Amino acid sequence: MRYQGKSVVVTGGSRGIGAAMVRRFAQEGATVHFTYRSGKERAEALQQELGDSVFPYQVDVSDAASVQAFAEQVLERSSTVDVLVNNAGITRDTLLLRMQDEDWQNVLDTNLTGTFRVTKAFLPTMLRQRKGCILLISSIVAFGGNVGQSNYAASKAGLIGFGRSLAKEVGKRNIRVNIIAPGYVETDMTAVLSSRQKESLLDNIPLGRVAQPDEIAAVAAFLGSDDARYMTGAVVVVDGGLSI
Repeated sequence: MRYQGKSVVVTGGSRGIGAAMVRRFAQEGATVHFTYRSGKERAEALQQELGDSVFPYQVDVSDAASVQAFAEQVLERSSTVDVLVNNAGITRDTLLLRMQDEDWQNVLDTNLTGTFRVTKAFLPTMLRQRKGCILLISSIVAFGGNVGQSNYAASKAGLIGFGRSLAKEVGKRNIRVNIIAPGYVETDMTAVLSSRQKESLLDNIPLGRVAQPDEIAAVAAFLGSDDARYMTGAVVVVDGGLSI
């Protein structure tokens, strides 16, 4: 197992892509620490499913004190952090003319600034270790935008600039930073699409289907492992060909 004896942190890990990544890392032998903001029952059910090597924490990544307390709790349990996956994210979709300031700010605070806070909290440990891997979950919306998602697209595009800049900063300390840009994935976020929207979407995906969360998790498990030891600053698109 690639992650036997290793410690992994996943934000936003109680559902969707995050839960799939928690499962994948745990199944490959890691001790996994994951956050959730709401949905305590889902988080506890996931812990019960996967066993004693998985630990849930209620955290609001948009709150600096909450993030700092989380990092301290994790490092009390695991003195090292081998992989950090910044996955926590929200949407507040609406056309720009209808978008309220809080719709913009909440998305940026969670998706982009939250990633900054969590990464900064765990980076000193990786620097002392002189090794580590940081993964950021962006989106193909970062490249092409999407109607009603100017806030979300801005946050996901920001993650790419953030991740590539950080990769240049920490590469000499043997810390890798990579970005995953999923297309449409079968999650709660896409469940709200109408049948017409889903049909239109499938017409534009060469593979003819949306992704399953475990397919994104498989890419994360690869990038976090030594199999990807010469990859840093990469943006890995996982979209079934939608963006080509």
